Amino acid sequence: MIGVQLALNLGIIGYRKHAGKLISYIEKRSDCKMNFIYHPTKKLQDERCTNNLSDLYNCDAIIISSPNDTHFEYMKKLTQKFSGYIFCEKPPITNIDELQGLDNFSIEDKKRIFFDFMFRFSELNEIIKKEIISDRLGQIIHIDITMSKGLAFKKEYLNSWRADGENNLHNILDANTIHYIDLISLHFGKIKKIHYIPSLISKNGTSFDTSYVIIKYGNDITLSVFNSYATPMINEISIIGTNGHLTMRNNKLEIYSPRDTFDTNGLFISPPKVVSKNFSLSEDVENSLEKSLDYFINIIKMKKEVPIKYFETSIETNKIILELKNMQTN
Repeated sequence: MIGVQLALNLGIIGYRKHAGKLISYIEKRSDCKMNFIYHPTKKLQDERCTNNLSDLYNCDAIIISSPNDTHFEYMKKLTQKFSGYIFCEKPPITNIDELQGLDNFSIEDKKRIFFDFMFRFSELNEIIKKEIISDRLGQIIHIDITMSKGLAFKKEYLNSWRADGENNLHNILDANTIHYIDLISLHFGKIKKIHYIPSLISKNGTSFDTSYVIIKYGNDITLSVFNSYATPMINEISIIGTNGHLTMRNNKLEIYSPRDTFDTNGLFISPPKVVSKNFSLSEDVENSLEKSLDYFINIIKMKKEVPIKYFETSIETNKIILELKNMQTN
């Protein structure tokens, strides 16, 4: 039938955890189909599974959702052997040599690679964009982010790549903290000072399971990001301005304003609550991933180039992460 667009053929490198989530999103769509699921060695009970990477080369796009330290080698191989689009999970790369390798990619290759910094497509991003220019918060001076859960205490954690300190020592920095640094840096620009304090709290595995990062931006805004696999589930964000403050916790978004709120004696008291609405950070994370994937798939359907700004800003965020790792080795 004229005008009917055939479903896009996709392949994925990876099959569990985050890769499994991406597969499930794609399987719900009618405009694309997951044709191949690649693993270099394992024989999986799925007819789409293959141990031959070249099976994926005829796909419209290939998703890289494998351990972080494998991302660059797959991108390098695919840019040489594969002519379609590439969706790569964060972080793009894990060391300085790979950073130089990415920089050597041709401009044409850079415009067909999309890195999944999912908060760029989140409602949280839109809220920050709106509130940094609002009168009710005034000038933003500090943001505090705590996102953690008890993954390091699950039995399967010990045998996962995340617990492997030899190859993924800073896994929580690469997989979690990188998203929040990317999100806030998009709005507040150049970093003036930065500190990184990693820990292995659970004593399970050999990689760090906890990360604490403190940043001061050029405009004197400060950011603290705490991520851990060794605590109960905590999803909280606080944004403090000169005229009010915003909190996201327990599935609620609340804003308190204005600063000049006094009791009968003229003393400062907590400002009144001017906004209170339901907002789930966990749901926003899930929705953001789908929106990020949706953006990528629409690029393919329209046969457009991925805007080069996405490649460049992803690399800038990755540079920050590499600098933090370097702090721990000097």
